[in-house]
Amino acid sequence: MIAPEGYGIIAVTAVVSVVLAITSMLLPEPWRWLVVALAVLLLAFTLFFFRDPARTVPDGALAGELLVAPADGKVVLVKVVDREPLYLQSPAHQVSIFLSPLDVHVNRVPTNGVVEYDQYVEGDYLVAWHPKASEKNERSQIGIRHPNGFRILFKQIAGKVARRIVYHIRVGDTVSAGERFGIVKFGSRMDVLVPTSFEILVKQGDRVQAGETVIGKIPPVSVPQSETANAMNELGISE
Repeated sequence: MIAPEGYGIIAVTAVVSVVLAITSMLLPEPWRWLVVALAVLLLAFTLFFFRDPARTVPDGALAGELLVAPADGKVVLVKVVDREPLYLQSPAHQVSIFLSPLDVHVNRVPTNGVVEYDQYVEGDYLVAWHPKASEKNERSQIGIRHPNGFRILFKQIAGKVARRIVYHIRVGDTVSAGERFGIVKFGSRMDVLVPTSFEILVKQGDRVQAGETVIGKIPPVSVPQSETANAMNELGISE
């Protein structure tokens, strides 16, 4: 399966590849075949990049008990943040995943819930693994309230090459674990921030797959409604 977000780029690449192949007929050998090979490789890589394989979401994630990776790639950071100021507004576990150009770039929702916060931020284009990339780069920031009352924030972060973030969920949408929600084109990073009461099951250096790899356990005890209401009031969100 091909991600719909790639259709336009694939079409343009196909046209460029055909033009290169036709033009190559005017060249002497071996340049002719080198250009043809370049055209084929260009189209093949574009199709490969926008692949969208099916994923099997764990039953525990569908039941709201487990947190799954929102992106394919390598875990480059696992740490505790003193205070997440955008949506959780509390201490948080942060898991950062780096996507190389060879990874699947379709992003998936990490857990069930209702979208309460979404923001697109224009920014710089530091390399995706840079410590300040999550604060300075172009990014989307999406907050979901889990049925238990917990708040989960995840960010699509553009890298040095990627300059196009796409996401399709907005405030008020009900989403499920493993659901496709967007893509970052050509190299990127994904940050997930959850309450410190969550048990994180991955470590730096692990490889994960979006929608399939479990990265954390969600506690069964819900957040007190007063705490959730206060946080929502601070954000200007109504029940």
